[in-house]
Amino acid sequence: MEPALGIQNINSGYKGAIILRDLSLSVDKGEAVALFGKNGMGKTTLLKTIMGYLPKKGGSVHLFGKDITRTPTHRIANMGVSYASQEQPLFADLSIQDNLGLGLARESEFDERFADIEPIFPVFKSRLKQLAGTLSGGEQKMLLVARGLMMRPSFILLDEITEGLQPSVIARIVEALKWERQQRGTTMLIIEQNVSFALQVADRYLVLKQGEIIASGETDSAESAESVMRHLRV
Repeated sequence: MEPALGIQNINSGYKGAIILRDLSLSVDKGEAVALFGKNGMGKTTLLKTIMGYLPKKGGSVHLFGKDITRTPTHRIANMGVSYASQEQPLFADLSIQDNLGLGLARESEFDERFADIEPIFPVFKSRLKQLAGTLSGGEQKMLLVARGLMMRPSFILLDEITEGLQPSVIARIVEALKWERQQRGTTMLIIEQNVSFALQVADRYLVLKQGEIIASGETDSAESAESVMRHLRV
């Protein structure tokens, strides 16, 4: 069976600097994989390369069996990929409702889609007309996740979504991602520094160092967290 995401010997980076060197990995359909690594190891570079924001200087990327190595970013998004980036690309001057509806093909879909996610993010129910820029940092992160789920994506890419969040908000995001997997079987690649959070959601973990995968394992092992932390400390 073709993996949901197949990356073969990819090389990518910024201008003349190669960050990812002959990197290969795969994510099976319906699987959630957590990718760990220290800052500057190429995690965000990988997601931007998958989405087509950065050019591939070698190798290939396949999504659900289709070669997307040279596919433009907007077409990758139209294939059902939701990307919640570290930069929090919300529209501060638009309402919560407008931000949530950005990924929908038709405005008429809003009520049905929002009814799905409202029990997970009840904080937005009575505040749909509020400007996104007036939300707290944690609420903006929740809105970013909620917007991605509104798309009913086939694949979710998350880039350090828990950075700077308090435990109660992180717990809410864990609940949302678990719900998405249970209800829709959505495939996920989760870039994180928060080991505990990612291991709660993922089936498998990878550790990236200097653009290469140096460790991997299942998350259901009692030693998973210690194994990840050991690699992150060195």
